[in-house]
This record gives sequence, C-alpha cells and structure tokens, in this order.
Amino acid sequence: PISNIDLKDHYKIEEFTSLEKAFQNMPDIVFITNPSKYHCKYAYEAIKAGSYVFIEKPLSTDIESAQEIINLEKKINKKRCMVGFQYRYNPALIKMKELIDKNIIGKIVNGQISNGEYLPNWHPYENYRDSYASKKSLGGGACLTQIHDFDYSIYLFGMPTKVYAVGGKLSSLEIDVEDSVQVLASFNHQKEIIPINISLDYLSWPSRRYINLFGEKGTIKCDLNNNIITLNERELNKKSEYNFSSINRNEIFVYELKNFLSFAKGLENPKVDLEEGIKSLKFALAVKKS
Repeated sequence: PISNIDLKDHYKIEEFTSLEKAFQNMPDIVFITNPSKYHCKYAYEAIKAGSYVFIEKPLSTDIESAQEIINLEKKINKKRCMVGFQYRYNPALIKMKELIDKNIIGKIVNGQISNGEYLPNWHPYENYRDSYASKKSLGGGACLTQIHDFDYSIYLFGMPTKVYAVGGKLSSLEIDVEDSVQVLASFNHQKEIIPINISLDYLSWPSRRYINLFGEKGTIKCDLNNNIITLNERELNKKSEYNFSSINRNEIFVYELKNFLSFAKGLENPKVDLEEGIKSLKFALAVKKS
C-alpha cells in the first residue's frame, strides 16, 4: 500500500525546510498552494528565482499584492505565472461559451450562476474549522474561496459593469467569514446588457453548480457537476443535449497542468495569466465591498 512507501526516498525527492534554500536552487517550476492570503508573497520570490509559477486561485486577497507581481513580471518582460482556474478547461464550459457567442438563444435577458456545497464535507480528512476557507486571517470566505464562478462569468460575458450583493455569515457554522452571498451583476455582452444572479454558499446539500441562461429564443442550462448542457430552442421547438459526463473532475486538472507545463517549456500561453487572474479578484472584492 502507498502508506508504507517513503515518498521522498522512493522518488528521490530533495526536501527543504527553508524557502530561502529552496529558491537558491532556482527551481524550474513552483506551485503556490498555501492559504490564499500568502499566494503573492511567495509567488514574488519564485518569480525572482527565475521559476515558472502556478498560483492556485484566487490570485491574492488584495489588489496591491497582486499588482506587485504583475509589475515584477512586466519588469522582467516575460510571462512567468499562471493562475489555477481549472473550469476554463472544462469542455462543458467551453461549449457553453460557443453557444453563447453564436447567439443560439437570441438576446439573453437574464442568467443564474449557482455554486453551493456543505463546507464540513469539502475535506473529510480535516476539521472544517481549521481550513483556510473558514478563516478571515487566511483569506477565506465564499467570495474568494468560490471565486471560480466570478472567473467563468468573466470568461462568458466579460467584466461586469455593476455589482450589488447581500449576504454574510448567516449560518451556525463555526467560521468567521461569509458563508452565503447573493450577487446581482450587470454585464455588457455583444452590446447588450445582461443581468446575472450569482449565488454562492457553504451550506447547500446536495451540492450544486450550474449556469442557467434565458434568452428571447430559448434557454441554455449547464450542470457543471455532471457536465451536461441542455439547450431548448423555442422557435424550432427543439431540445438538444451536450453530454460531457465522461470527463471526470480529475481530467480537467490534468488538462490544466498540461497547459502549465507547456507554458513552462515555452510552447503555449496560459489560459489564465496574471492580467486575466486579477479580473476575478477585482470582481470578488467588489462583491465583498458591496
């Protein structure tokens, strides 16, 4: 069994107890997967060490530190960083964008994006009270931890022009961050105003993650937990389904990492670079401010 293997010896891994010593070895690639509050602090050092850097979402918890690493990347005049938004690699979301851009359902008059899952079940191996997602001091809270929904709304419609939000710490969970947020955002897409409601929470069971869009000519509904899109075209009285359920969750991370490794080899651009990654951060912080 894997538990009986000393991974360090088995794979001949060199371990460091000091980040300074690790960066002195000038690693080719660095993964930043610590609590959100400290993403940019260590990404900055990794860039200075000449590494290509994968930064887990969110890019940061504040605009100032995010801008610092953007400025450093500009100073060396070479892209070094990619931000981890794996849903950008999800074939269901990619198909969703294709259908929207083709104007299949005509003018979109409203949309609903929803993401909810019971926090204590996220990581059964740890006490949810100790998770970074539960702690303000580590950059937790629904807005930043569930930032994927802001990212793929930007991917689909561009940056919002107006944002309104209500919510906060509404449950009995033992956390000190917001656990339920309702957002109403206005987007200008294809020169049309689209109001989108985004719902985030730490409480829903069973979990839900979907995008529902309603247009003058029909509807598009995308279940991102099962990767199934249902398209209803009113004028044609036609219902179609695009089923990507054979793509499991792990495969999407594999697609993402392949892009990162190709980026580090100079063969591809990252789907989400720093300039793109800061957009969802700005969106999330605007929601928190509201």
